[in-house]
Amino acid sequence: MLRFDNIVFGPIHSRRLGSSLGINILPENGKLCNFDCIYCECGWNKDGTGDRNMPSAAEVSKALEAKLSECAEKGTVIDSITFSGHGEPTLNPHFPEIAAMTVKLRDRLYPEAEVSVLSNATTAADPKIFEALRMIDNPIMKIDASTAEGVALVNRPTGHYDMEKIISALERFHGDFVLQTMFFRAPQFDTASADNLPGWMDIVRRLEPREVMVYTLDRETPEKDLTKLCVEEMTALVKPLIDEGFHIQIRG
Repeated sequence: MLRFDNIVFGPIHSRRLGSSLGINILPENGKLCNFDCIYCECGWNKDGTGDRNMPSAAEVSKALEAKLSECAEKGTVIDSITFSGHGEPTLNPHFPEIAAMTVKLRDRLYPEAEVSVLSNATTAADPKIFEALRMIDNPIMKIDASTAEGVALVNRPTGHYDMEKIISALERFHGDFVLQTMFFRAPQFDTASADNLPGWMDIVRRLEPREVMVYTLDRETPEKDLTKLCVEEMTALVKPLIDEGFHIQIRG
């Protein structure tokens, strides 16, 4: 499964973000997430090493400044400086400080790049996390299923998951965020089913995000028997939203 050996890695080509310089502020040798998604490229939570050591803001700052300076000297294109890594980045207790520091370094060393975070949105109701996310150009928030039952099957939260609380927290962005959803089929769940897709579209309509990222499986998944969807099928599924004027990025 996917592992990152450094706090700052890449840049790598991202289907959704272009040339992306990644930041892993989670344990280097383990996965730390309050989801255990059946498609996670980092594998199951139980297969992690148990490492819970996370870098400090000072350690992230040092690594990021060095990497950005190196990339600038080489003329490397960076479209996005992206918080991703081994799980949910906002679980690092220093995330607000790290986010603010990252924006300052970006402004000084790579002003043409955007700052992005890939998050499962479970911490967005926390005032400090929310304010940190508001500093970031692309707060990319995940909702994969339209019901708590669907979330339990797909994302397998490790604690209590309150869908209404999550949606209410995302409403506070007033549309200035990106909604991200994985489209796929599994024996226990189908994104395109009548039990899921209409409800998901209603969530999109309620939140009115500035962009919706629809994508599908690309790497090895811990749960087997998952099926990816092609771009044409995903486009047909979200056509009602496209017709309503929503900006939807679709990636196979």
